[in-house]
Amino acid sequence: MAYCQYRNYPVKFSVFKRLSRKRKKEIRSNLNKKFIKIVAYSLLPNHFHLILRQETNNGISCFINRLLTSYTKFFNTKNNRSGPLFEGRFKAILVETDKQLLHLVRYILLNPYSSNIVRKPVDLLSYPWSSFSEHYKKHKSLSLCDGEQIFISQFRNREKLKKFVLDHADYQKNLGKIKHLIIE
Repeated sequence: MAYCQYRNYPVKFSVFKRLSRKRKKEIRSNLNKKFIKIVAYSLLPNHFHLILRQETNNGISCFINRLLTSYTKFFNTKNNRSGPLFEGRFKAILVETDKQLLHLVRYILLNPYSSNIVRKPVDLLSYPWSSFSEHYKKHKSLSLCDGEQIFISQFRNREKLKKFVLDHADYQKNLGKIKHLIIE
């Protein structure tokens, strides 16, 4: 995801992975123009959620196309198969308010718990395929997200962010249990 968000990468990711450490560092230092910024994410076994901020016209579509094409090629090569992995187009919604954004971030960060991937809400802090630990602990060198300004402006400290998310965990999980009763 980190590599695909840049507009000007000079080599495919599969080639990039095989380069020397020195050459990778050189390429990273020249990557500067992004299609998107990743605000939050959660990757699960059968689906994923991304909150993206578009930086260029059609940036989200370009990023998703690169990401899914790259992953499909990797997966198909690794598993000696061919054909698409994903069905249909990706779904996107426009986030219009800060309040909507915060609730969407919370929903996405809680998704591994409400989908029964992790057993306890506190386990979300160590779930490796979500941005929750990144936002909570903020290891800048490992950062994939550019959502820091959102959380700084809405919460006085990281403990308040943690509380905002985890206090809603059981409510979201219970909603998930009755979701099948809703008619869309």
